[in-house]
Amino acid sequence: MLDFKPISEQYSPLLRKYYSQCAYRLCEYSLGVKLMWRDHWRPEFAESHGCLVILNHSVRHGDLFDFPIPLPGEGDVEAALDDIDVWCLENGVTPSYGVVPDTERDRLLKRYPYTTVDNNRLWQDYFYHAEALSSFAGRHYSGQRNHINKFHKLYPDAVYRELTPADHEAVEDFWRAFHEVFNKEDAEAKMEVCYARRIMERTGEEWALTGCVELDGKIIAIALAEVCGDTLVCHIEKALPQYEGVYPFMVQSFAAAHSQGLTWINREDDAGDKGLRTSKLQYLPAFLGAKLSVQIRNELSGLDTVPMLKTQRLILDGLRKEDREAYNRLCLDDERNRWWGYDYRDDLKGGLTEDYFLNAAREDFQNKRAVNFAIRLDGTFIGEVVLYRFDYKGGAELGCRILPEYAGHGYGAEAYRRAADWSLYTLGLYRLAGKCYHENAASKKMLESCMRPAGEDATFLYFEKKV
Repeated sequence: MLDFKPISEQYSPLLRKYYSQCAYRLCEYSLGVKLMWRDHWRPEFAESHGCLVILNHSVRHGDLFDFPIPLPGEGDVEAALDDIDVWCLENGVTPSYGVVPDTERDRLLKRYPYTTVDNNRLWQDYFYHAEALSSFAGRHYSGQRNHINKFHKLYPDAVYRELTPADHEAVEDFWRAFHEVFNKEDAEAKMEVCYARRIMERTGEEWALTGCVELDGKIIAIALAEVCGDTLVCHIEKALPQYEGVYPFMVQSFAAAHSQGLTWINREDDAGDKGLRTSKLQYLPAFLGAKLSVQIRNELSGLDTVPMLKTQRLILDGLRKEDREAYNRLCLDDERNRWWGYDYRDDLKGGLTEDYFLNAAREDFQNKRAVNFAIRLDGTFIGEVVLYRFDYKGGAELGCRILPEYAGHGYGAEAYRRAADWSLYTLGLYRLAGKCYHENAASKKMLESCMRPAGEDATFLYFEKKV
């Protein structure tokens, strides 16, 4: 089981072990972004089979994983993905991925039969040849060279140099001056400046490459980046815009100082900011790095309503308002729940209202976590069959429980068998699982009539059916 811990500065050396060798090149696969945006994304990490696994918690999008980062020659990505699947199954979380490198897309599509892939232009990273930004050589960079020449002419005493922790007060002065000219009203842009100011406090740490442009003892531009694989990922590029030409001077100077031996420079996305997009395009990116959002779905995703299934004696369909009294009696039956292997008290949310169990079943179906079939005999509710615990790879579990006064007539086995056939041959599952306690002879008999044995442990007997 994955053991997640919140990301903080104390884990920087461990995280950099993975990020320093990461081949994905996208800015999200870096320590700087995780530290800078941790209040927003609340990232956690775990290690699995030589891979770094990151789980982000988004208020808007829910729980989102990064793609596992393997240590070269050591990491087993497939095993790490298996661990993610197990963790999600045990915690009732959909295994969805927020930022997937384009090179890993096919692996996820092959792994999960039902997926939705998005590639939002607003979040694509800008990639430049390291040599190109270091030299601005060639006719196509004549505009940048002209800006730098003008900057030298206007400010002949300006110099580029590395930052050190001793520059703390000078950097704070820069931020005060920057806020005086910062005029963006966008909330995210304001938040980014706040986070940038905080991450600059990492100046002096081994992973943080920092630099500044200084004029007459005053800092007028700052930058911070880190090396991830063959890429210099630039997290911060800020300057006082009243100093004409300071940005291209900083970009070239910083690239020349820190990209030796590297192939790419990633100057991150523009988040849809018109000014940033214009500026980043003027530096002639070699390509825009796609950030694929992969939302994993299950077989229920194409189901709008609970279907009606028929057997010789029974009808299986959706729960109704008029089932409330009988359904509550079934859900509150401690003896039945003991064999069911679930106690509603463990997950009780709020007060136990008259509609609590009906609403929970409807919410599970709405969120595609489960489908609850009411079992009806001559129109009367007598129990339920539940298809749940989807593994997002073609498997799910099927359970059944009957009101005590209708037990012993084979209704459970009849309903279970029909739901199993529908799950495999209509819904499209590859594998159906069931289980019962060793001492539950009735359930054991029912499962043996529908499935094949699939092992046991100290508590349960396991069964399965595959197609």
